[in-house]
Amino acid sequence: MIRAACGDARPYTTKDGSEIRELMHPDIHGNRNQSLAEAAVPPGTATHPHRHRDAEELYHITGGTGRMTLGSDRFPVATGDTVCIPPGTVHAIENTGDAALTILCCCSPPYSHEDTELLTEPHEDGGAR
Repeated sequence: MIRAACGDARPYTTKDGSEIRELMHPDIHGNRNQSLAEAAVPPGTATHPHRHRDAEELYHITGGTGRMTLGSDRFPVATGDTVCIPPGTVHAIENTGDAALTILCCCSPPYSHEDTELLTEPHEDGGAR
């Protein structure tokens, strides 16, 4: 059995600009085929448009409201929504609310900076458009 304590996860900033805590990742915990992280996007900001060559990603919104860009589609997301992001699909998420947008992010294969391709430069406000 592999168990990770939530309090042990130290936050860091990913290439897309979101702050995450790895709740379970092979490099840290010894699991094999996926990673699970909690991301926070502050009000008025967005992640940088990006894609993952190999990873399929699931975003499960645990708090707040936002606007998801998935390929050429843009749609609102809110607490309880889950979005599947296929490998190679350009995506970003913007916080449209007044509180932090919190997301559980599951990646298979596990998240890696090397699998993340940024598609725009960051804007001064920390978001991407």
